Parts: sequence; structure tokens; C-alpha cells
Amino acid sequence: MTIRRSVAVLSLCAALGAALGAAAAPAAVADDSPAGRSKGLYGAKDPKFDGVWRQSLALLAQDAVGVTPAKSAIDWLAGQGCADGGFAAYRADTSKACDPKKGEFTDATAAAIQALAAVGGRADTVEKGIGWLKSHQNDDGGWGMNPGGPSDANSTSAAIGAFAATGQDPAKLNSKGGKSPYDALLGLQLGCSAKAEERGAFAYTADKGKPVANELATASAALAVQGKGFVFETVGKDGGSAPEPLSCAGGKGGADKAAGAGTPKDAAEAALAHLSRVMSDTDMHLKSAMPGAKDQPDFGGTADAVVALAAGEHSATAGKPLQWLQGKDSGAAAWAKGDPGALAKLILAAHAAGANPRDFGGADLVQQLNATGPKPEAAAPGAESDGKSEKSEKKSDDGGVGGVWWTVGVCAVAGMGIGFLISGRKRRQL
Repeated sequence: MTIRRSVAVLSLCAALGAALGAAAAPAAVADDSPAGRSKGLYGAKDPKFDGVWRQSLALLAQDAVGVTPAKSAIDWLAGQGCADGGFAAYRADTSKACDPKKGEFTDATAAAIQALAAVGGRADTVEKGIGWLKSHQNDDGGWGMNPGGPSDANSTSAAIGAFAATGQDPAKLNSKGGKSPYDALLGLQLGCSAKAEERGAFAYTADKGKPVANELATASAALAVQGKGFVFETVGKDGGSAPEPLSCAGGKGGADKAAGAGTPKDAAEAALAHLSRVMSDTDMHLKSAMPGAKDQPDFGGTADAVVALAAGEHSATAGKPLQWLQGKDSGAAAWAKGDPGALAKLILAAHAAGANPRDFGGADLVQQLNATGPKPEAAAPGAESDGKSEKSEKKSDDGGVGGVWWTVGVCAVAGMGIGFLISGRKRRQL
């Protein structure tokens, strides 16, 4: 969902809220986090590797379906930020300084930016995070997992989503080397010189000049080269043709596309066609691409593919893997149970494809997600029943500020926020 920020409205709300004082604001909802879990944090498992990531996804998923997250949950995420604007995977003690060389991550930073931009009220934190991303862009236009690391498809895609979520055109974000994020991604796409079954796929990294097709990288990049983040305006359930595969039929189509599709739009179509082809051979789902993993379904990757297909307005094609995820025999429900990142990923896939996450194969994913964290400030049961959030009708005429806190009474009219996606995954170079 397109997120447009309004600093003027945020400043006005903050000033009025301060002037009115706490007495004018509604009573805050008590945080009901279970013993042993940090106040405001979603999920009971150790957050060491994915705390910021899963928190960001949870907030984005709630916001996308009309749920106003608890203030303590937003506070927790914002409080994880480092002094320079970056985010670590998780900070057990936020009083200790972050390690700027290896303790801060592009993916965590980009996800946090998208979530905080969506729920609103944290303009300073969002601005600092954007500044951190800009200062750590590689010369090839992309981003690595850590500052200075080689550009990879997943981190670069997450960064693109952060800029898109804050209303900035990724195509204009040129590095010192004059390259845009799209240049970095297109350089990782396999073209006509690759095996037929790999054409259109993206590699995770250049891997010393020998890129290897990777489905998770492909799903992430297929969304990013469309200039979209985890949440975007959906087009509903109907319509949409199948994505166009990379054309390598002689002449210009073959020689010129040896290294990729050429334009971001063509790159997205070729990547989506690749994902569709791969899933059609495996009962409409992706398989795990993690080193040493068993031959088993990748539920998170499949959800990512659904989101990317829906973003490309291929809703009919996206509906097939989404139907598989909803099937009782797929195992997706068991995979996501109690895991806020996984639940959020399924919710965002359903939202993007025009389905109802409150009736996902008979399960209410929204209720399940809410139960993994502090009680929401406000919920909107059935807000997603027609595949679109009712919040779109509550935004101000100029696009306004999404998610201004209800605790600032006079600013409640600013609306409940605008939405996001993706996924609770541990970053690992493949």
C-alpha cells in the first residue's frame, strides 16, 4: 500500500498532544505480554535473530487489515533503533551502543522503516533509518546484509521497499558510482545465457561472477523491481494475465538479454514467470532452498511469491499458490502457529491477493497474530472481508499521515494508518 508521509501533520499532532496533556488522551491499553517476554514484543521464541524483523512484519500485517497495534509494540520496535539510524536483529540491552560494522543489518533496518512509516508517529526514527540506508549504499547501487558487504538481492529488495514506503523513487537513488538499486538487482538476474529452466530467476549474490538461481531471492527481487514494498494497493481477486517469460528468440531478444531482462518491468515479468513455472512443477509451492534442508515446502517463500505475483497484477496466477497455502494438507497452518512472522507473512499474502486472512482455510490468522503480542489498541473485525482495508476511506484528502496514535486525542481523526508484507526469515547467504 502506498505510504505518503506528512511531516506537518505529525508536528501539529505532537504539539497539540503535548499541550493538552495526558488527561486529554484515552487510557492506554495495558500490555499483557506473558512473563519472560519483553514488553510489547510479539512471539515467545528467542528474538536474538529475528526480533526486529518479526515485530515489523506483525505491525505491518495488523495495520494492513485494520488493526491498530498496541503502543507498547510500536515503542518496542522504535526503541530497537541504533543511534546512527540503523537496526540490529535484536538488542537485549538498548542502553549499549550498536556495532556499526557488523551489528546493524540492512534487512532489519528496511523492515523497521516500513513498519514505523505505516503505523505513523515515528517520523524522526524513519528519517534516521532512511539516512542510514543512503549512507550504506554500495557503489553498484545495492546493499549487503551488513554495511560494506557485497550486494545481495534480498537486502537490496528490502531497502527498495523502505524507500518506496516513504514516498521516494528508488530509480533516483544513485550511489556514488552512479548506479541505482535497480542496476544492482538487474545485474543479479539470469538471462538468456543461463539454462532454460533458470532464465528470469535472480541469484542471491554475484558469487564471484557465477550467479546461481535462488527462488527466495527471485521472489524478493520480483517485488522490488516493481518499485514496491511489503504492502501496496491491491487490485482484488479478479483479472490479470499470466506473467511474460524472458524472450530469447533470436536477434535482439537473445543477444541483448544474455545478462538479464533489460528493464525493471521486463525483469519483474521474467522473474514472476520463472516462479510460476517452478511452482507449477511442485503442486503450486516453492521448495526450501536453504543449504542442507530436506526436500520440503517453503511456506514463507511461497507466500512471498504470492505477494510478488499480486503486485504484478497477476491475481489469477497468484491465486493458485495461495489456494495451496490455505489447503488443510499443505501444513502452512501448523508452520505458522504461534509464530508472528509466519502469521504476518500469510496475512500479507492473503491481503495482497484479495483473499480474507480472517478466513484462511477456516482459520482466523488475524486473531492468531493478535494473540502473539500485546492487546491491540483497536481492531476492526471483518475489515478485510472484501479484500480491501476500510482504512483507505479514513485517510485525509492529501493522503495524510497513516497511523497517528489514538492516544493523542485531538489527532485521532488523522486515521488508523496505511498498510504493508513479507516474511520472517533468517538471512543467510545461499
